[in-house]
Amino acid sequence: MPRVTYEKDGHLALIGLNRPEKRNAFDRAMFDELAAAYTKFEEDKDARCAVVFAHGEHFTAGLDLAQIAPELGKGTPMFPPGQVDPLGLTDRRRTKPVVLAIRGFCLTIGIELALASDVIIVADDTRFSQIEVKRGLFAFGGATLRFPALAGWHNAMRWILTGDFFDAKEAYRLGLAQEVLPAAEVLPRAKALATTIASAAPLGVQAMLASARNAIESGVEIEAAFMPKRALPIFASEDLTEGVRSLVEKREGVFKGK
Repeated sequence: MPRVTYEKDGHLALIGLNRPEKRNAFDRAMFDELAAAYTKFEEDKDARCAVVFAHGEHFTAGLDLAQIAPELGKGTPMFPPGQVDPLGLTDRRRTKPVVLAIRGFCLTIGIELALASDVIIVADDTRFSQIEVKRGLFAFGGATLRFPALAGWHNAMRWILTGDFFDAKEAYRLGLAQEVLPAAEVLPRAKALATTIASAAPLGVQAMLASARNAIESGVEIEAAFMPKRALPIFASEDLTEGVRSLVEKREGVFKGK
């Protein structure tokens, strides 16, 4: 069985963690297959938004330490070089939006995948933990970079330095969840939001994503100086013409990403 599934639903890419018998704990194969799925999504011109979810009751129990631990001291890359890094830490990064649907356990790399995504829908039964400090590990997937920026220094340190569990209500307070719903509603809601994103003009969506990311990582002044250049291709696009026409004709736009 594949560790990660990949399906298309219209303009959506549905990426499923698929090791439910191990609570979707990450072994080497899952790292490799998740990168392959993100790369497939990035390279598919017809895929405009991805939904990442879990098969089974748990998003992920974190790392399969029995399998991964021997690699940690060797400096082995988490994801294969040349493929899209789902954590957005290396050179090849996705340019299209990702929505996460989370339920059950969401530990270590699960939180880091959430922090690296764009919209997060969480089940009310979800339990989170950045548990590395209780296992002799270091959170090397981006938690120390993004958690403080998202939740504030003290809120992030409360959970990063203790490894304690927190619930969906606290995730919402921290900004790690945009909506909290019953478990059965999480994936349908994530798909609905992703469909809304995918129906918008792709060039504009990708430019918005890139602009916001650059403002955070490089600084507001640098991005502000670059924005006119970023905007020019959008203003000259067929999608803008369609957007104006659809407004005049009082209908939804049909965008082609051109």
